[in-house]
Amino acid sequence: MKAWNLEPGVIGGLMLSAFLYYRGALRMRKQSLAARGVSGREAVCFAAGWLAVFIALVSPLHALGEALFSARIAQHMLLALLAAPMLALGGPLTTFSWALPAEWRRSGRASANTRARVSWRMFIGPIAAWLIYAAMLWLWHTPPLFQVALESHLAGAAQRLSLLLSAFVFCDALIRRCDSQMGYGAVIIYVFTACAHTTLLGALLADASTVWYPFYEASAAVRGALTPLEDQRLGGLFILVSTTAIYATVGARLLIAWLRESYRKVPAEEKALLLDTALWNSREWLKTHQDQV
Repeated sequence: MKAWNLEPGVIGGLMLSAFLYYRGALRMRKQSLAARGVSGREAVCFAAGWLAVFIALVSPLHALGEALFSARIAQHMLLALLAAPMLALGGPLTTFSWALPAEWRRSGRASANTRARVSWRMFIGPIAAWLIYAAMLWLWHTPPLFQVALESHLAGAAQRLSLLLSAFVFCDALIRRCDSQMGYGAVIIYVFTACAHTTLLGALLADASTVWYPFYEASAAVRGALTPLEDQRLGGLFILVSTTAIYATVGARLLIAWLRESYRKVPAEEKALLLDTALWNSREWLKTHQDQV
């Protein structure tokens, strides 16, 4: 279980993504694209997401996931709840495009017709992204498909890749819409509902009275540390704890940002009136309760 996963496809994909991001960021800087350049914050976020993917797919966690269901779930949550949002915050799509030859970028923009653009925008919109992410999460964790992913190397790779990409599209859609016409309120709703259905999956696994995935019955029993059912319940707890912690943190930050934005939009006269009202109420309260104070 201590072996690292050195599959050429995984290593090659990681190295290619790092190269494209670096090359694209360098070209954007050379073009003096101040408004569209890669900021230090975006670069750090992309690096954090890249590192999370590396840990999930290359480190011994990957091999451990073949023996323990809880380790497999930890790998999935690392991809969907940490790697995907960090990569989305890094803004890799624009940066990757700048890594390509200029002729390719121009031909791509010229060949993209209106219908294709509308279809693509609908696909990466928040509603479609939410539905796709929820579908990938639930379908791949149904016993039949999960069993196929465990028995087939290709299906297992498709499982992890689809979870990462669907979570990335979902996070990217929310990030792009947060400061646009959709606003913070709608984004908070999407985050809350995503948290709700993900924690529901975790609760079902943690409260299950039977083993859902026969593949792990032998492997968990051989290790001796956990019974198959305990291993499955531990995986459900991983989903519950990680989802609640991350989505609650994101939701709280979005709520604070929403309140700040709403306060900035309040006219100065209304702010002064609110402040005067608050001061008057506090003085009246002190007069009423001065004996107790």
